[in-house]
Amino acid sequence: MAEEDAKATHDGAGHRARLRQKLAETGGVGLHDHELIEYLLALAIPRRDTKPLAKELLRSFGGIGGLMSADWQAIARVPGMGDTSVAAIKIVQATALRLLRNEVAARPVLASWQALLDYLRADMAYLGVERVRVLHLNSRNMLIRDDHMGDGSIDQAAIYVREVIKRAMELGSAALILVHNHPSGDPSPSRQDIDITRQIIDAGKRLGIAVHDHIIIAASGHTSLRAQGLL
Repeated sequence: MAEEDAKATHDGAGHRARLRQKLAETGGVGLHDHELIEYLLALAIPRRDTKPLAKELLRSFGGIGGLMSADWQAIARVPGMGDTSVAAIKIVQATALRLLRNEVAARPVLASWQALLDYLRADMAYLGVERVRVLHLNSRNMLIRDDHMGDGSIDQAAIYVREVIKRAMELGSAALILVHNHPSGDPSPSRQDIDITRQIIDAGKRLGIAVHDHIIIAASGHTSLRAQGLL
């Protein structure tokens, strides 16, 4: 091995050791976003300097939230990313979502509202397309099903009243929470968002199914139609 190569390997090992020590001492709080991604990638690509790649990923996807929620193919298109390194990122996302979802499932949803918002934001805030989901609750407001109803274009995903109510009847749902995201980053409800929500409320009333809320998730925050007095 040439002397320069040996020195680069040694310096890289020392840098990673410092990141590992900082991770151990602070639980990750002391690491910058690019350092978290850099160290994660280093576990998947141990013989490469992953700092430039980490910074490029964060730049390409607008930050750590956008990176984690990006789909596999989009991440894989970044030069230097292979299946193993993409898998490392997606397993972290899957683990984080599992933890957040377990928090939601453990208690009545209306009593753990912030946990619900944290889960939805982690899953949907940075998606590049609209995603519609319906949370089905039992009579104690415990989550019985988190239904992904479908994805749409960059600015539109269809919610069909009949499909939502049919699914609620199949599951024996006592109440629903409607959720979708706005890829634009603005969580303000559209006229269509308000109208479809009221249609589902009216259909549910006839069958004794309540609609607690319709939440719109975006990178800049969220909007609750109930909190806005729109239900």
